[in-house]
Amino acid sequence: MLTSCTAVLHGNAVSYRRGGEGQAVVLLHGIGSTSLTWESVAPALAERHDVIAPDFLGHGASAKPRGDYSLGAFASGVRDLLQVLGVERATLVGHSLGGGVAMQFAYQHPELCERLVLVSSGGLGHSVSPLLRAAALPGSEWVLPAVAGAAGGLGAKVGGVLARVGLRAGHDLAEVGRGMAELGDREARQAFLDTLRAVVGPGGQRVSALDRLYLAADLPLLIVWGERDPIIPVGHGRRAHAAVPGSEMLEIAGAGHFPQLDDPAGFVTAVNRFIAGSEPWDYDPQRVRELMLAGAPAL
Repeated sequence: MLTSCTAVLHGNAVSYRRGGEGQAVVLLHGIGSTSLTWESVAPALAERHDVIAPDFLGHGASAKPRGDYSLGAFASGVRDLLQVLGVERATLVGHSLGGGVAMQFAYQHPELCERLVLVSSGGLGHSVSPLLRAAALPGSEWVLPAVAGAAGGLGAKVGGVLARVGLRAGHDLAEVGRGMAELGDREARQAFLDTLRAVVGPGGQRVSALDRLYLAADLPLLIVWGERDPIIPVGHGRRAHAAVPGSEMLEIAGAGHFPQLDDPAGFVTAVNRFIAGSEPWDYDPQRVRELMLAGAPAL
């Protein structure tokens, strides 16, 4: 059982859920989502670990200030929350946008990162759903309020649009619809657009970690993907897995963009096994320097 809590960081309220004891595991949600996206797996993970699941700024019950919604800012926010909570190091589990934040966290604050679990992660290629590309277009702020109103009950028109971009009835449709329903609030809508436009443009994802994945050669890495992900293609995960020879990859058959919801038991088993079977990353600045001097291998 996780408990809802609030921390104040730099004057802004940050909501998070926490439960369990043991090694710290931080669960990072995707864009337009909240810590509730982990509700089917967090209690089980908390049976073995100290689980912390924040709502990013601009999302859920956290504050929605005007400001920086870049991956770097989110990564710094995770660092600040861990410092306030007295957590020295953690395994980062990031879904979609949260995967990009997890990778940025490991890049900016490697001494705080023990392992990475990337779940249907952004930042590993340019392709992304037309739905997100369209939402990033100029002028979308005028359309989103109407879409949010219809999504409140997941109206037939909104459901039809989501189905046409590949979202099937089930967790994909429900989770995206829940996120869209939140966009009726002006501050939430602006934070969503600032976040989205920082990472996605009309041509696809703006940010990619592929050119720096070689620096993760010694970092324990598990990649989890839904085999039928309509938002970010599973090929992104396969390419990242090939680029990091020591990594592990789990493709969940029949799952979409939210594999932790489509197969919660399989997801928990995989994460627990990964943590138990890997030693925390021993960050070595000299080793990273050597890797950088050697240069990135061709992908």
